[in-house]
Amino acid sequence: MAKNENNKGLTTFSWVGVNARGKRMEGELNGPNIAIVKAQLRKQGITPSKVKKKAQPLFGMNGDKPIKPKDMAVFTRQLATMLLAGVSLIQALDMIANGSENKSLQKLITKIADEVKAGDPLSKALRANPKYFDELYCDLVESGEQSGALDRIFDRVALYKEKAEALKSKIKKAMFYPVAVLTIAFIVTVILLIFVVPQFEQVFAGFGAELPAFTQFVIGISEFMQAYWWIVFGIIGAGFMLFKRAHQSSKQVRDNTDKAILKLPVVGLILNKAAVARYARTLSTTFAAGVPLVDALDSAAGASGNAVYRDAILDIKNEVSSGNQMNFAMKNSGIFPDMVVQMVAIGEESGSLDEMLGKVASIYESEVDDAVDGLSSLLEPLIMAVLGVLVGGLIVAMYLPIFQLGKIVGG
Repeated sequence: MAKNENNKGLTTFSWVGVNARGKRMEGELNGPNIAIVKAQLRKQGITPSKVKKKAQPLFGMNGDKPIKPKDMAVFTRQLATMLLAGVSLIQALDMIANGSENKSLQKLITKIADEVKAGDPLSKALRANPKYFDELYCDLVESGEQSGALDRIFDRVALYKEKAEALKSKIKKAMFYPVAVLTIAFIVTVILLIFVVPQFEQVFAGFGAELPAFTQFVIGISEFMQAYWWIVFGIIGAGFMLFKRAHQSSKQVRDNTDKAILKLPVVGLILNKAAVARYARTLSTTFAAGVPLVDALDSAAGASGNAVYRDAILDIKNEVSSGNQMNFAMKNSGIFPDMVVQMVAIGEESGSLDEMLGKVASIYESEVDDAVDGLSSLLEPLIMAVLGVLVGGLIVAMYLPIFQLGKIVGG
């Protein structure tokens, strides 16, 4: 049996077969594809009955990596590029699978390729993996199969996935920055209360005079934190877990959270722009792929990422279903900027709605980029205020008795 080596460009296959004496054997063998592995086994006098790919172990553990949305965006772009270049679907899937370094993604693509080779449409093979391919993705692929333009549809889907992932990354960056700053401010404050303030308290004990009210207040908080810090952190942790559970199980909690987030200073503005960009990009992609407008609006509602916009888009869908123009329905919703409504109206009148929505998406994606890049400067006043009140307030409270003592001595 061949030695299992981790050679670059080769895939590990597990095999089962019988030798010349009819004895059942099994093992692993490296090779570029199944056909060559079978040929190598036959040269060794083994008749293979089953050969399949197997992920390489890493440091004694399973080396499979989870498949991330970014991986799916890259896969979609690779497939679109190959199809546009004239490569057949099955050949393209095999090439992408063999070239993937992510073993989990390699298994997924191989599974899809096997189903397509067996005669199933690609859309059906994708629907069998809803964890990685949502309804919108599968519907677009199915429309491409029916229209005979799968290569162009995949190009649109790839662009959609790339833009969606870029937008998601920007939103995470926008949310992370203020949360990180406030968390650090809280940790610094707790450290000062537990470790620094008690040192001043020992100094103040020898003054023999009544301390200022503000200093007494801070010392009281410090003593409470020293005695019950575990209760404070326990309440914070329990509150976070309860909110997380409620957010997962209750639609009302999710909806109210989405409404509150949109009203946050600075970050709320970015999330509103991102929601408009996502709405326009989804509609542009689906409508251009030949999906009816009502169905496209349904997909846009599901991809909105926020309950406020989801409900508004569903209302727009109902109005469009009743015969109203989409720009009137968008205006009635009250959440879309006038410029977006006007551009949609122009697109409806000129018959180029998909192109106009694509321009809207590009404009708002660019605005989100600019807003996130300038987020630090926009939040600097708020950060300085928070840090000034928390840390500066503690310092003032500790030095007030010293200033008063100086006045008494000087008098």
